[in-house]
Amino acid sequence: MSLKNKLNRMKKHIVREDAEVDKETVKMIDMANTDLPHKETWKEHGTTTYFVDDDYCLVREKRYPLHHKHGNYQFQDLLKSVAAWQNFNGTHPLSSKGLSPEDLFFFDTETTGLGGGVGNTIFLLGHGRVEGDEVVITQHFLPQPGSEIPLYHSFLKTVDYNTLVTYNGKAFDWPQVKTRHTLIKEHVPKLPSFGHFDLYHGSRRLFKHNMDSVKLINVEKKVLDFERVDDVPGYLAPMIYFDFIERRDPEGILKVMEHNELDILSLITLYTHLTFQLLEVSKSSTEQETFEAGRWLEYTGNEKMAKERFEHIVNERGGQHHASVHHLALRYKKDKEFDKASALWEGIDDDCPIEIKVIVLEELAKIYEHKRKDYDKALEKCLELEELLHNIGSSGGKKAKRLEQLYNRMNRVSSKIDRKKLT
Repeated sequence: MSLKNKLNRMKKHIVREDAEVDKETVKMIDMANTDLPHKETWKEHGTTTYFVDDDYCLVREKRYPLHHKHGNYQFQDLLKSVAAWQNFNGTHPLSSKGLSPEDLFFFDTETTGLGGGVGNTIFLLGHGRVEGDEVVITQHFLPQPGSEIPLYHSFLKTVDYNTLVTYNGKAFDWPQVKTRHTLIKEHVPKLPSFGHFDLYHGSRRLFKHNMDSVKLINVEKKVLDFERVDDVPGYLAPMIYFDFIERRDPEGILKVMEHNELDILSLITLYTHLTFQLLEVSKSSTEQETFEAGRWLEYTGNEKMAKERFEHIVNERGGQHHASVHHLALRYKKDKEFDKASALWEGIDDDCPIEIKVIVLEELAKIYEHKRKDYDKALEKCLELEELLHNIGSSGGKKAKRLEQLYNRMNRVSSKIDRKKLT
């Protein structure tokens, strides 16, 4: 068989990434014309049908004014947070510089299980965005497992946004969308390319010191000052969906949709809060939150802003936060402001964590030896460090290496002291 004939036979197996359903097959049909039970209940909750050929999904929409308050913030504060990023000159994984509030796409899903792969079906795709003076929440619901074509078509036909905002969505939500889309991509619009703000990672950086778990519901309570009432736990969503498939009663699913809606609203508030923590020194933020924001800025290469956060804690809040004092001293050292660095390190008291105290004594010994040429003072810090290391219970390799380096320094400093006496 010729190559040409082989290729012609293979054409029918080629998957087209850009395949779309003919527009004439897509239409909105009144819910009364479907076989869906409890139609009036669905309509009362703002739900419509979306048909592709003879199959359909349900689409629910809810709108909130920008002055609506969710937790500590009104939704109009999101506009302030995006505006604040426009003056940001560095790089950061949450930076929306160059974007407008309307470009952000707050996204969350509900699935039939917590695992990945083709066996896990998404039955609810929820998203929120700013439209004019409102926040619009739209949810696409799978009324029966075989109706994924209308589900994803209804979702993807209007997805023209620049940036996803999720909570652990990089690891779960969007990979699941990609997996399910692969199975039906010949029949629905292609997936858009997105930037991605994953607020889970930001929450871990800023709040893990204050909570055992940074699940969104915990962040809501302890950080955003929002507490859910009569909420359906997320882990029950799969069981509720399977119960709906069997009985067709929407009562439980509507509660799951409310849960998903609150997740999306909290993403808006959380993005606002994280931005305010990073770009402003909020009066309501704790020393630890300001410190963690500084560390995150430092990690992402924004040293000047990080330095400002540490200086704020040290100069305006009493300077009792040992980690902030230490990090500020390290910034001063890096900027070759050795007098400022040593002054801060000398001011750290003995109550500071031992892992900080060890580094402080090492750094002071280096400054006294190499920058101030005060060898007696350098040796004094070495002796303090030796005593401290011997009092540490661990006898591991890290401690042994530190002691080896310390003794080398002590020998070198002692030799310098002896030579100085001879001159």
